[in-house]
Amino acid sequence: MNAIDFTTRLLAATLAMGTSLTYATLGEVYTEKTGVLNLGMEGTMLLGALAGFATAFKTGNLLLALLMAMGVGAILSLIHAFLCVTMRANQVVSGLAITMFGSGLANFLGQRLGPASNRYNLTGMNLSSKFSNIAIPYLSDIPIIGALFDVSILTYCLYFLVPFAWFFLYKTRHGMVIRAVGENPRTAAAMGISVSRVRYLYTLIGGMLAGLGGACLSLSFIPSWNEGMTGGKGWIVIALVIFSAWNPARVVIGTLVFGGITSLQFSIQAAGLKLMIPAQFLGLSPYLITLLVLVAMTIIAEKRQGAFASPSALGSSFAIDDK
Repeated sequence: MNAIDFTTRLLAATLAMGTSLTYATLGEVYTEKTGVLNLGMEGTMLLGALAGFATAFKTGNLLLALLMAMGVGAILSLIHAFLCVTMRANQVVSGLAITMFGSGLANFLGQRLGPASNRYNLTGMNLSSKFSNIAIPYLSDIPIIGALFDVSILTYCLYFLVPFAWFFLYKTRHGMVIRAVGENPRTAAAMGISVSRVRYLYTLIGGMLAGLGGACLSLSFIPSWNEGMTGGKGWIVIALVIFSAWNPARVVIGTLVFGGITSLQFSIQAAGLKLMIPAQFLGLSPYLITLLVLVAMTIIAEKRQGAFASPSALGSSFAIDDK
C-alpha cells in the first residue's frame, strides 16, 4: 500500500470516528454555553448507542433507531436539567451520576435485549442493515480528499450542521440569548429572558446530540453492540469542548485530531505495517493527548488572561426565580 492509499484510508477512518465525537461535542458546547456543565456524556452516549442498536436490531428501521437514541439522550438530559436547574444540585455530582447510571443501565439492558437464541444478550450481535457510505461520483475518486465524499449520511449532515451551529450561536438573536445566559444569567433575567427555560432547552438539545453521537458508533462506525463500546469517548468530548474554546467552528479541528489519533492504530493494522510503537500505546495515546491538551490550554489561558475562558456562569446555579 502506497502513502496516498494509506492517507486516504486514515482520513476515512478519522471521519467515521470523528462523526460520533462531533455530534456529542456540538451538543455539549451548546449546553455549556448556557452555563450548565454536563459530565454525563459518557453514560448518555453509551445508552444512546444501545437504544439505537437495539431498535435497529429489532425493527431494521435506522431512522427510528436514531430517534430512539436521541429520545434516550433527551430523557437523561432532562433528569440532569431538573436536578441542576430546578433543584439547583451540584452540576458535577449530577453529571457523574448520569454517567454511572447510563453506563450501568446500558450494560445491564444490553445483556437482556437480544434474541432468545442468544439468551437475550445483544453483546457481539451484528446489524443486518447499517448506515453505509455513500460515494459521490467523481469527487470520491480524488486522491486523499476523496474520502470526504465517501462517507455515511450521518457525516454528510455534519457538513451543514457545523456551519449552522456556529452561525446560530454567533450571528442570531437566539445565539446572543444563549451566550447572555451563560455569561451573566442575572442580567439576562433582568432583560426578560427566562434563564431556566433556556438552560432546559439547550441541555435537552445537548443530550439529544450526545445520544445521536452514541448511535453513530453502533449504527455506522462499528455496527454492533459491545459493553462499554464508547471507550471513554464521552470524556474526550468534555476535553474537546475546552479544546474548541466553546466555539462550534473549532470543534471539527479537535474531532479530526482526536479521531485521527484513535483511527491511526486501526489504519496501521489494516495496512499491515509494523512499527516499533506498541499497539497498546497507540490505544492509550488519545487519552494521553487529551491530558496534555488540557494542561496546555490551561497554561495558555493563564498567559493570555482568559483567552480560552469558559462561560462565566458555567457550573453555577441561578438562584433568582425567573418564571
